[in-house]
Amino acid sequence: MKPAVGRGDSLGELEQLILVAILRLGDNAYGAAIRRELEVRAGRMITGGSVYATLERLEEKGYVSSRLGDPVPERGGRARTYFKVEAPGIKALRDSYGALKRMATGVKILPQLS
Repeated sequence: MKPAVGRGDSLGELEQLILVAILRLGDNAYGAAIRRELEVRAGRMITGGSVYATLERLEEKGYVSSRLGDPVPERGGRARTYFKVEAPGIKALRDSYGALKRMATGVKILPQLS
């Protein structure tokens, strides 16, 4: 049996969705693109402020890193901030997904998670 996870170590649903969105977007993972990915794929309407607050929290935990891109004309010459999931973020996402799969095993009204 695994040791209990501290409250600060577990991922919330929005954190999980944002980590997966970053992985899906790859090198194109910046705030507005992440927000669009959540809307299109997860059907979640999330404010930009919520996305950035969650990204900041994930960065504080060491789950994501950020870098500034080149300035872009459509943003008035401002640079985008791009995000990347780091190894601890991958581990946290795997652990979280694994816990959900274990909880769902044997629940008859849920389809089996792959």
